[in-house]
Amino acid sequence: MTDRIKRDRAAATPASVAAGRALRPRNWSPVRAMTRRLSPDGTSAAEAPTDSPRSAVVDCALYLDGRRQPGDWNFAAALAEARSAENGFVWLGLHEPDLAEMTEIADSYGLHELAVEDAVKAQQRPKLERFGEVSFLVLRTARYCEHTELTENSEVVETGQVMLFIGPHFLISVRHGDACRLAPVREQLEDRQELLLHGPWAVAYAITDRVVDLYLEVADQLEDDMDVLEIEVFDRQATGRIQRIYQLKRELVEFKRAVMPLQRPLLAVTTQMNREVPKEVRRYFRDVQDHLSRTVEQVNAYDDLLNSILQARLAQVTVDQNNDMRKIAAWAAIAAVWTAIAGIYGMNFEFMPELKVAYGYPVVLALMLTISLALYRWFRRNDWL
Repeated sequence: MTDRIKRDRAAATPASVAAGRALRPRNWSPVRAMTRRLSPDGTSAAEAPTDSPRSAVVDCALYLDGRRQPGDWNFAAALAEARSAENGFVWLGLHEPDLAEMTEIADSYGLHELAVEDAVKAQQRPKLERFGEVSFLVLRTARYCEHTELTENSEVVETGQVMLFIGPHFLISVRHGDACRLAPVREQLEDRQELLLHGPWAVAYAITDRVVDLYLEVADQLEDDMDVLEIEVFDRQATGRIQRIYQLKRELVEFKRAVMPLQRPLLAVTTQMNREVPKEVRRYFRDVQDHLSRTVEQVNAYDDLLNSILQARLAQVTVDQNNDMRKIAAWAAIAAVWTAIAGIYGMNFEFMPELKVAYGYPVVLALMLTISLALYRWFRRNDWL
């Protein structure tokens, strides 16, 4: 039996092993071998399923004559088809891409490396730059965070970024954060063929319009928070109001960083000197600029109002401290009467008036009580107590 097993093993052994030299596969490694040995289902690493890396591509659509073409498009094939068509462009939507995937897309679409770096890091202020035939528009998004009560740690405004690469035959939207989702924008825009006929800048308008509309919503809801805060500040029973004022002011500053710098890029888009933007689309951008101006006015007004509320609260604190000091001073004055008279009669002199009088002690106590009551009444009449 033992000899038969040896013969079977010898037959199954490769010639290289029989010759005393074991040849391992070229891709062999100790880690891979250990993975095969420790696999719970007995499969090797080559057979085990592996998770593919997450793709940042949310949607890639080809538009011809204002209509989306059916099918799932690769970004390179879609761009080639758009360039071959007379009136076609690609809208490639990305969500938080990494540098490797963004570099691959940049090679296909001819994007500048500086703009690619900005799109990956997502720490830019709103701006409009031009790299050859490609415009790079940076938007900061904002969304109001619902909360039942404004506290010292409440998050009121959530911000993110949307970056747009706008070329002759494509628009690439790079979204960071969830403050502004672009899927509803795509759905609404695909129902407006006459607008999509104007090409990638029409998509840029729709995205910018959505971002600014969210600004308006945030501004309107911030006004409700400020009304509640204003009521609480002048409510004498409320406590801890200064911390809430500072928290809301910090959130307003974050919102302000998104709104204020966008004025210059929109002005550059709507100017007559910008020939890359179709004339009809510039009219739409002017409407967005009007909405942004309204938001800027609201933000400036909120900033001034918060400063006024803060100053009013600090004045209230000062008044409350003065009232406390007056109360302390009034009670100190009343106690000083007793201290002064008791201190005088506490001196160890032999010849002092009223020392030998039989009713001197109750008379002095009555005198101190009478003076204290008179002072108390006078302080109450003058609102010191």
